[in-house]
Amino acid sequence: MFSPKFFTTIKQYDRKTFFSDLTAGIIVGIVALPLAIAFGIASGVSPERGMITAIIAGFLISFLGGSRVQIGGPTGAFIVIIYGIVEQFGVQGLIIATIMAGIMLVAMGFLKLGSVIQFMPYPIVVGFTSGIAVIIFSSQIKDFFGLGGGEVPASFVEKWGFYFENLSTVNLYAFAIAGGTLLVSLLWQKINKVIPGSLVAIVITTVAVYYFQLPVETIGSKFGEIRAGIPAPSIPGIDFSTFRMLLMPAFTIAILGAIESLLSAMVADGATGYRHRPNTELIAQGVANIITPLFGGIPATGAIARTMVNIRNGGKTPMAGIIHAVVLLLILLFLGKLARLIPLATLSGILVIVAYNMSEWRSFKGIFRNSKSDISVLLTTFLLTVFIDLTVAIQFGLLMAVFLFVRRVSETTDIEVLSSQVEDEHSHLSDDEETLEIPAGVEVFQIKGPFFFGIANKFEEAEKQSGQKPKIRIIRMRRVPFIDSTGLKNLKNFIRRSRNQGIIVLISGLQAKPREDLEKEGIVKMLGNENVCPNIELALERAIQLLEKVLSPR
Repeated sequence: MFSPKFFTTIKQYDRKTFFSDLTAGIIVGIVALPLAIAFGIASGVSPERGMITAIIAGFLISFLGGSRVQIGGPTGAFIVIIYGIVEQFGVQGLIIATIMAGIMLVAMGFLKLGSVIQFMPYPIVVGFTSGIAVIIFSSQIKDFFGLGGGEVPASFVEKWGFYFENLSTVNLYAFAIAGGTLLVSLLWQKINKVIPGSLVAIVITTVAVYYFQLPVETIGSKFGEIRAGIPAPSIPGIDFSTFRMLLMPAFTIAILGAIESLLSAMVADGATGYRHRPNTELIAQGVANIITPLFGGIPATGAIARTMVNIRNGGKTPMAGIIHAVVLLLILLFLGKLARLIPLATLSGILVIVAYNMSEWRSFKGIFRNSKSDISVLLTTFLLTVFIDLTVAIQFGLLMAVFLFVRRVSETTDIEVLSSQVEDEHSHLSDDEETLEIPAGVEVFQIKGPFFFGIANKFEEAEKQSGQKPKIRIIRMRRVPFIDSTGLKNLKNFIRRSRNQGIIVLISGLQAKPREDLEKEGIVKMLGNENVCPNIELALERAIQLLEKVLSPR
């Protein structure tokens, strides 16, 4: 349940692996620097909060996590939800919500939900991820063009109305810096794949703005000095009313963090051939989100882009992620004050690239070749994210996921009523279908698939389709892998109705777990052990014996 990869890999750690991790950790730390600052500002908090998150959460996620190469920290996916919480509840509300989300993540890990969350329906994930990308892009237009006009409205529609109203206030210097950032970031990849283009763009544009005294807004002009250090931890006060109001935002942070971290770990597994430990990963994410906000940090999760940078540059163990956190700490301590000179237009250019990479437009387009249900789920989640709220989109998405799961599982269950022939116990193992004769007066009620609440209507329909009233009814359950409480209730009521009609009921082919459930429910005792047969052959023999007793004269 909780077995961090750090302690597994450190047992066989050597010098060669360390130097490989050292190189990767330094490079990832440099890559993470502009992103941490940009994500902090875009989330509506100060830039150093993004740095603190990358340092503390990055360390804890690597140290305690279930992946060898996962890099943790602030990510673009959280921007929308963080901004909304800060706007409504302030930074203190965000700190409390993040701690609550961390506790939820730890609980998910101990409840072993890691493997379940990984299988969130793909259209839902693409829908809200693409929606977040659109919102991030929309939120950067003001800084990208250097628009005036005051604060930008929160609503997507009102936001774009604001932009069109203030088109005349475009700052050409800011636009040139943002456009230059895009070009440098994209073109630099063809020159050097080790040093990130975003860092090169920051250096060039910051030097240009400082040297030529260009009239654009910078981190320093908007946020003041960046504190070179990590503040002392403080525990926020909380009351029940605050807890109640922040419960759903915290749940959104937890679900979003769980999905993104496990998705990132799965992508890393595909690139490395290793396998992560999902429940350990969730617990590590939870601990990181409990501790980080105590120092002023924001929500954190596994970051796919930085994780892939780690892998491409030779990262082998969690030590690379720990080194990346140390590199960021050293930058904050010794170079943090220089960050105040970075133009906001540069950061907006970087975030536009982040939004494009998050958009998954190819996956979005590809889903339109799938079924209508997949398309409707994709568009519903996407539109709710963009036009309503990410919290609503995730809640609705989870609800849709449950309904889709129930529908698809129910489609695998088939219920037949047979009165003349039934396939024998081993016919499904070969191409030759052998059948057994069903004696007159006997009916076989055959269930294939999970017997749960989702097939209640199928069960009732099959019961109505039953022909003449038999003397003996065999309920065949050899292909029922599990039965839930609703299935048990339906089965018990069905047996009672049959008995009230004078029909003797037998059950055949019970697997171990369903038999255990039937015993707990008292159904086996109700029928008698002699009427619960291991297979259909013995059930038919038992039915013939009972028929002889019923038909024999007294």
